[in-house]
Amino acid sequence: MKRAALVRRLGYHFIQPALLDRALTHRSYCAEHYERLEFLGDSVLNCVIAAHLYQAYAHLPEGDLSRLRSNLVNQQTLFLLAQQLELGELLRLGEGERKSAGHRRPSILADTLEAIFGAIFLDGGFDAAQKVVLSLYIPFIAQADVQSLGKDAKTLLQEFLQARKRELPKYTILAIDGESHAQSFRVECRIAALNLVTQGEGSSRRIAEQAAAETAYRQLQAAS
Repeated sequence: MKRAALVRRLGYHFIQPALLDRALTHRSYCAEHYERLEFLGDSVLNCVIAAHLYQAYAHLPEGDLSRLRSNLVNQQTLFLLAQQLELGELLRLGEGERKSAGHRRPSILADTLEAIFGAIFLDGGFDAAQKVVLSLYIPFIAQADVQSLGKDAKTLLQEFLQARKRELPKYTILAIDGESHAQSFRVECRIAALNLVTQGEGSSRRIAEQAAAETAYRQLQAAS
């Protein structure tokens, strides 16, 4: 039932369901996992988003387009979209990953979504993959400030606080989990003067800090 719900949300019916099975399979589960599909999906995603930005924002120079694309195809955006699709409930994980809450890990969910894009490309071609990617991304882009999308979350948070003459946030590593080749970082972002504390996770300290900063920035924007 959950698989059928995912297909409806994607708006794409697989001719070869085995491709979707593989896209939802982590390497900890079996040898037939999603990593090759992820490699392919990453390229498809970059191409689709680059083409869309080129056509939609004809006034922007190359540098701004590159920053926009980087922000849209990063782990945090993919993680947010994967959460909307409820991919965590469908992931096939090994016992160790299940116990360590791998179904909620941003890096795994982001990789899974890219793998799904790769699976759709193999199953239905570029046009089918493009349609699915844009169906997910265009609403996300429409809700965002285009100028903000060109900046990373830590920069946006810093500018927000500086404009209001507030102290800058402090970032602290709370935990580092996993093997050395597949670590997961959990970081805290604390703005003491505002009594605001958020957390973020990622495959590197930088990514985790960006995730924590984005949560803080969104909360401050909503409260302002």
